Amino acid sequence: MNSRLAPGILTLAVLGLVIGGAFLGLVRAADGFDIGAFLHSAYTQRVVAFTIGQALLSTLLSVAPAIPVARALARRQAFPGRRLLLRLFGLPLVLPVIVGIFGIVVVYGQSGWINRGMAVMGGQGWQFLYSLPGILIAHAFFNLPLATRLLLPVWGAIPGETWRLATQLGMNSRQLFRLIEWPLIRQVLPGIAGLVFMLCFTSFAIVLTLGGGPANSTIEVAIYQAVRFEFDLGKAVQFAVLQVLICGLLVGVGQRFVRAAPVAATAQRAQDRPDVADLGSRLMDAVLLAAAAAFVLLPLAAVVRDGVAGPVRRVLADPSLWAAAGRSVAVAVTAGVLALFLGWGLLLTSRDLRLRRYRPGPATALETMAALVLVVPPLVIGTGLFAILVPISDVFSIGLVLVIVVNAVMGLPYVVRTLGPPMMQVAEQHDRLCASLGVAGWNRLRLVEWPLLRRAIGAALALAAALSIGDLGVIALFGTQDTQTLPLLLYNRMAAYQLDAAAVTALVLAVLCLGLFVTIERGIGGHGQR
Repeated sequence: MNSRLAPGILTLAVLGLVIGGAFLGLVRAADGFDIGAFLHSAYTQRVVAFTIGQALLSTLLSVAPAIPVARALARRQAFPGRRLLLRLFGLPLVLPVIVGIFGIVVVYGQSGWINRGMAVMGGQGWQFLYSLPGILIAHAFFNLPLATRLLLPVWGAIPGETWRLATQLGMNSRQLFRLIEWPLIRQVLPGIAGLVFMLCFTSFAIVLTLGGGPANSTIEVAIYQAVRFEFDLGKAVQFAVLQVLICGLLVGVGQRFVRAAPVAATAQRAQDRPDVADLGSRLMDAVLLAAAAAFVLLPLAAVVRDGVAGPVRRVLADPSLWAAAGRSVAVAVTAGVLALFLGWGLLLTSRDLRLRRYRPGPATALETMAALVLVVPPLVIGTGLFAILVPISDVFSIGLVLVIVVNAVMGLPYVVRTLGPPMMQVAEQHDRLCASLGVAGWNRLRLVEWPLLRRAIGAALALAAALSIGDLGVIALFGTQDTQTLPLLLYNRMAAYQLDAAAVTALVLAVLCLGLFVTIERGIGGHGQR
């Protein structure tokens, strides 16, 4: 085997072993079950209908407001706090889902901030959180900032000449949106909406915590309930297969609607848009940005406020907290490093195929295979591994190992996306010089690639570790009292209505997650490395 192709082939072998083993377990466990009866079951149809329905509503409530919010951010380039607001919008992307859920409970729950405020004013409180509205609020909390950040580059791609011409033609704000902005938004909107839909469709922790019971179960929650509560592996496997089929169908259909936004090459000279000084536009933008900031900030502030005001000393003195924290860090770092090595190996082979063998097709296919991991939800992989291992091993005794493996596989697409472009750029700039000087292997990594890729490596590892430390899905399947991580401990305390202890636990998890992210990113990426 060619040594340059070996790393990518090894990565594919690991993916094949994990995902292929999971599918083998699903197929073996599903053998002999009546698929027709399963599909025609009223329970199955209700679960599928609720899964698709809540995902559609969540996508609408996340993406539709993101358009005016992104427009307001693009139109107001220099207002005080703009950079801080963009960073605030980045927090839900790395914050553990269960921490965000706790903040939402504190704000919108039966005894939350909003209901207490209404009680002070003599009003009657709302009781809506543990049902579909709670799921929609949580999905919007996590995905509205994501959709906003993904939409912002649309305005950055509009050349200054376009705004200059619009000024000369006397266009108002409505005409600017209809004739200039919307045609570009419309081209990227299907891809963004598709991504948000998939995130909501495969959501687990939000629905498990805020669903309020079996009536609001999604497919992933149904899988979890079948394995952990009903001990019906057959039902879990059938739901898992159905989940994969629907996800694959949705991705295939969605790809037909994704288009790149074509922007003509121009001088890109800076030019203010004609409606930037309009009083009505300024007021509307201020209201939109204030509302979006409050919507994202309130749950985050609730986590900090209730965490600091809770029984800090008692909770911090609990050995189970630090045992769970230690497991969380160990799982996150190990899964992150494994994902980094898998991604590095795949990108080495992909880069060699592009630059030295002039075969961009196989290289693209290799990278696409890593991205397709996202089509298979982690809970489905966990269910398949559970099915194939339960006859031969005590699955719960090796639960943490399985959690690490699944999280590493799920972190691979993020590593490839973060590390791929810089690796290709470094190779294009220095590959021929390294070849002429005979610099290869360890020396090339130490002298050429590490200094130039250090920042990207730190970002990739930090992201993979942050995603792993906040994972609740796989550990909920395999975790026990002796192997629970911080997210599972927090969920258990919330489920037992130990909200004071849960508040402190949520704050510890948030600090641990953000601290791990910053430590890895700056420790490996360095300060000011470019």
